[in-house]
Amino acid sequence: MAEQPLLQACRVHKTYRFGAHGVEVLRGVDLAVHSGEWLAVLGSSGSGKSTLMHLLGGLDRPDAGKGEIRFRGEPLSLQPGSALDTYRNRDIGFVFQFYHLLPELSVLENTLLPALVFGARAKRRTALRRDAEALLGAFGLDHRLTHRPSQLSGGERQRVAIARALINRPAVLLADEPTGNLDATTGAGILDLLAERHKQGLTIVMVTHDREVAARATRQVHLTNGTSDSAAAQ
Repeated sequence: MAEQPLLQACRVHKTYRFGAHGVEVLRGVDLAVHSGEWLAVLGSSGSGKSTLMHLLGGLDRPDAGKGEIRFRGEPLSLQPGSALDTYRNRDIGFVFQFYHLLPELSVLENTLLPALVFGARAKRRTALRRDAEALLGAFGLDHRLTHRPSQLSGGERQRVAIARALINRPAVLLADEPTGNLDATTGAGILDLLAERHKQGLTIVMVTHDREVAARATRQVHLTNGTSDSAAAQ
């Protein structure tokens, strides 16, 4: 019996409305992500990569009655709002091309933010702070804990963003063009960091337009005009 996918898109359609006009971005995409794999989703600009990422992460929903996102076999559409909030905060970690760090918070505070969203008792906050410091130390940022994002390089900002995404120990890391805003050398360092976490068992879904970046993953699928290739449903 085949292993059940950890995360799955099943015949997903997504249309965006602009007044009376609709733009169909995804047209029946199938995608299966298994625990422990590093999957790269390749596609040109406008192919629907980021839209698919938002659907997988529960940030958006497929068109009504046209496809489903499943996590551990359960449809996200059947989850109440509170469970979906927990899914986005605890089960999934997000990394974006432009970091999305809060400029008024320090490196440590930005990293801790997802862990404190639902509140935490003082004892728990102390443990979380230790976890965040250890994570940032592993990423070579132990000397930057009190710095603001404006005081960091692009590569350092992305490392903070990855640490923030991992602070709740998510089941899946979703990375949307994680090296797209970085030079080749800095981007390679970010991929090395992801590779190390993948070796430790982290499941990664990464979207990119760059074939060299995608080559670091263990499997690749392609989006073309809103549809996925046949390998996507494995």
